Amino acid sequence: MSPRPGEDARTLAAGPGRVVGRAVTRIEDLPLVRGEGLFAADVNFPRQLHMRVVRAEIAHGRIVSVDAEAARAMPGVVAVWTAADVADIPLIPFRATKVRGLEPYCQPVLARDRVRYVGEPVAVVLADDAYRAEDAAETVMVELEELPVVLDAAAPPGEFAPGHDTEPTVVRKEYGDIDAAFRSAHAVVELELSVGRHSGVPLETRGAIARYDAAHDVLELHGTAKKQHWNRDEIARLLGRPPQGVHLFEGHVGGGFGVRGELYPEDLLVCAAALRLRRPIKWIEDRREHLVATNHSRQQSHRIRAAVDAEGRLLGIDDVFFHDQGAYVRTHGARVADLAAGMLPGPYRLPAYRVAGHFRLTNKTPAATYRAPGRYETTFVRERLMDAIAARLEIDPVEIRRRNLVATAEMPHARPLDALGTDVVLDSGDYEGLLDKALARFGWDAMHKELAARRAAGECVGAGLAFFVEKSGLGPSDGVRVTVDATGAVEVVSGAASVGQGVETALAQICAEALGVDYSSIRVVRGRTDRIEFGNGAHASRVTVMSGSATWQASLAVREMALECAAQLLQLSPAELTISEGVVTRADGLAGPSLTLAEIARGRGPNSPAMRGQTPGLTAERWFWSDHMAYPYGVHLAQIRIDAGTGGVTVERYLVANDIGRAINPMLVEGQIVGGLAQGLGGALLEEFRYDPSGQPLSTTLADYLIPTIAEMPEVDVLIAEDAPSPLNPLGVKGAGEGGTNGAGACIASAVDDALRRPGAITSLPLLPAHLRALLVEAP
Repeated sequence: MSPRPGEDARTLAAGPGRVVGRAVTRIEDLPLVRGEGLFAADVNFPRQLHMRVVRAEIAHGRIVSVDAEAARAMPGVVAVWTAADVADIPLIPFRATKVRGLEPYCQPVLARDRVRYVGEPVAVVLADDAYRAEDAAETVMVELEELPVVLDAAAPPGEFAPGHDTEPTVVRKEYGDIDAAFRSAHAVVELELSVGRHSGVPLETRGAIARYDAAHDVLELHGTAKKQHWNRDEIARLLGRPPQGVHLFEGHVGGGFGVRGELYPEDLLVCAAALRLRRPIKWIEDRREHLVATNHSRQQSHRIRAAVDAEGRLLGIDDVFFHDQGAYVRTHGARVADLAAGMLPGPYRLPAYRVAGHFRLTNKTPAATYRAPGRYETTFVRERLMDAIAARLEIDPVEIRRRNLVATAEMPHARPLDALGTDVVLDSGDYEGLLDKALARFGWDAMHKELAARRAAGECVGAGLAFFVEKSGLGPSDGVRVTVDATGAVEVVSGAASVGQGVETALAQICAEALGVDYSSIRVVRGRTDRIEFGNGAHASRVTVMSGSATWQASLAVREMALECAAQLLQLSPAELTISEGVVTRADGLAGPSLTLAEIARGRGPNSPAMRGQTPGLTAERWFWSDHMAYPYGVHLAQIRIDAGTGGVTVERYLVANDIGRAINPMLVEGQIVGGLAQGLGGALLEEFRYDPSGQPLSTTLADYLIPTIAEMPEVDVLIAEDAPSPLNPLGVKGAGEGGTNGAGACIASAVDDALRRPGAITSLPLLPAHLRALLVEAP
């Protein structure tokens, strides 16, 4: 049923027969459970060649020579390319930053003159067999003259290239009188904090398969994800083709997390090879390549201080941080540093703020976004600061937060800051109310009594909390086309992408709710640039907000069109009719004639005389526009135990409370939160890309780079709140993809401090057992 005047999003979700708000079964899973999924490695074409990348083996060096003659002479090898062979392809642009002046730092498809990190592509081998390509690649001899390496982003900048140093920019944001805040402060609390380098490690590594269809003059790229339309346009521009002559096709994706689906050197190389060699080209990344070549993230160090009054209320925060970008500026430009600077204040009332984010290049794998980019880092920093203020003023950590939270009456709460090029306006929220709900659900007070008894018995146990604010629904626009065909089948075509988050189900639920059909019968098409001209993909927790709202609007337009057509045929007004299960009937429930959507669609066909002078079909395309992001928020609570012998941390209990405005499908939301938490715990306790002093990576296998397994995951309680629907979209929704990750590092650090009985002991992530063992030995 469509909404009646005065019905808001929450009323709709609660009504009888509604599909939005219900934990219905996912519609995209059938081919996966049948073993019929199509991942990148499953895509094959006749006569295809396989590409293998020859990568730099030192962190910084001048290229003296690249000898590929032995490789070219090997059986099955069709071509070997070095930088000279692709000199006509421009540097790879980044897509997502408002910071200017970064273009000289972009990456070439193959290294020119210098290599700048271990894993940088230097050459590619193209052969008729994947194993032959790998064998031939090992014979390519790359002679390098080693150059000094830069591994510490906080060290003084060096030279990147003539006229350009290793600090492309400093991200600065400021409001209020920060100097006056510190002059009038009752206390000043200062900390030095850092987050280690880690990133997404999807089950499926990257893959790209390019094919040139000469008969139709179309270049196809299969195995894409996340940002198909932007990638299409840039591939076309860089290779000198019209965008209409490039099509990208998304299959199933074994995890995205921000690192997949960007425009990497390998994507351009397979496309260029398909065009030049007139044969399909396939490249599948192996795990070692993934760990040294796919975007890293997170690594930042902060020097932060807060001015507070005698009651612990914030007067100002001043932060200087150093962001380790790695060797090049790629994919996201300075987005992570910009987000860190714009989102650091979080849920707290803050009269004055100043931040300087030093965006620095080092001789490491380039960095970009990873689930909750810039927020995981700054939530750790901000919440460590709040715990330090509580300890300094001897105020309970919960109370110190309560005193500083932005109140519901202050919403929408505008800050003179921007993030991602849009003003930061916290759209809605009941922060204190969610905090109270979370503490009650977790049994916070009773738990502390139990922990005290366990400590008295000799256990090292503790509890911690962290509050976070996320951003979601990045605009400015998204479009969707909804069609009912002559059989009554409903199709939703979206420029969104799916990286496993349940896009098809969520959009089908929204369409079904608005149109009055069975959600499971709706076909959702996404990830194909040949089916819809524009799209913004899946990133920044935007799909449900932006694509969902466009789906709602387009579906309501089709509904209105169908009711108007039916009203003429049934000699009733549209207001007297409704649609249920795809059938138009009287809204008052009285018996009478009815029409199916299939019959209405046929009546609006191109051969119907009634459609003369009109656009035939039962279809509508609508665009949803938004000037501001929506801001979900939440609380993490953890109970942990530290093994005194090993320093290992066991997470015994965990709760994530997340207000997302409105849950389209609570089951999908809970899955997103729990999955996100697993990655957040990995960054807190296990995961770190480490390097030796020469820049050689030490985390090149899953034996060295540890990720959480089911054995490390606690039972997770998820509290999905819908107390503050967003006023910025017709569904009231906010994104749910990153809240499970955001607060995990901060929460675990707080809990470990509590277990050690040493406030402020934890100043860096990850919390590795050797470090905690040392802290335990030092304990009085």
